[in-house]
Amino acid sequence: MNNHFKSIILQSTGASSLVEREIIQELWSGYGKIIRVALENSALESVVVKLVQLPKEHNHPRGWHTDIGHQRKLKSYEVETTWYSTYSNHSKARLPKCFAIESKDNEVLIVLEDLDTAGFPLRKHNVLWQDIDNCLEWLAQFHASYLGKVPTGLWDVGTYWHLETRPQELEVLQDNVLKNAAAEIDKKLNNCNFKTFVHGDAKLANFCFSENGAVAGVDFQYVGGGCGIKDVAYFIGSCLNESDCERLECEILNAYFMHLHKALGKTNKTLETEWRSLYRVAWADFHRFLKGWSPGHWKINSYSERITAEVIKNL
Repeated sequence: MNNHFKSIILQSTGASSLVEREIIQELWSGYGKIIRVALENSALESVVVKLVQLPKEHNHPRGWHTDIGHQRKLKSYEVETTWYSTYSNHSKARLPKCFAIESKDNEVLIVLEDLDTAGFPLRKHNVLWQDIDNCLEWLAQFHASYLGKVPTGLWDVGTYWHLETRPQELEVLQDNVLKNAAAEIDKKLNNCNFKTFVHGDAKLANFCFSENGAVAGVDFQYVGGGCGIKDVAYFIGSCLNESDCERLECEILNAYFMHLHKALGKTNKTLETEWRSLYRVAWADFHRFLKGWSPGHWKINSYSERITAEVIKNL
């Protein structure tokens, strides 16, 4: 990490010195890393630093202007800095506080609260119903916070699998019925009356848990406008097998909408009716992406195929 960024961390945390303690993870395709930084003489024991190192144009093997994935990733980091600087403080759902954002020489620094030391040290690979319910409550609080807001500076349509940003995956999709229906599925979701901000990558791996079950969310590269139920469908697909997805579908939706009405401070039956009707549409939308991106993926199952066929039939 360069000395300028180190000085920003010290200045924003009041620390006298710092040590880069560990790399939590590398960012996609060598675009940087997430680092835990220990602090001396600060009210904070440590912070988590997202260090994005943008490749220069002439170093990119596939060309700066032609690589759709590269451009999408670049925008995702711009979105995340806008999110933390402009919107994150308005969230009713728990997420890391942002202490500083800085850009210099094709690098971006985001200094965040360390959720491990803030009481959210657990990451889960297998979940009980209570864990699912807690994450649904987090999503409901998040969606309630931004209902009706305009996502200026964020993705116009949130989620990393949004059709407009995934033309290559659509092109190679072998399921022609789904391929032909993709635009209509996308339109149905985007034309909903009730819109909020969606997290856009609300998988189980992006939730941090406390010992008592409280939840905090991380990773806001794909936050943007849209129907909140997209996050719910994607989250459920990330942590349950197909039989449980089907068996618990009604219970999942009941729990989410109970939490949403509570977070809104009132019952909005019109919103609930609309978003409930779009749950399976959102599921089919992600299924479209997955079948083009990774045809052998474990999430492609009979439940998803059946739901998608039903959605296409009802378009």
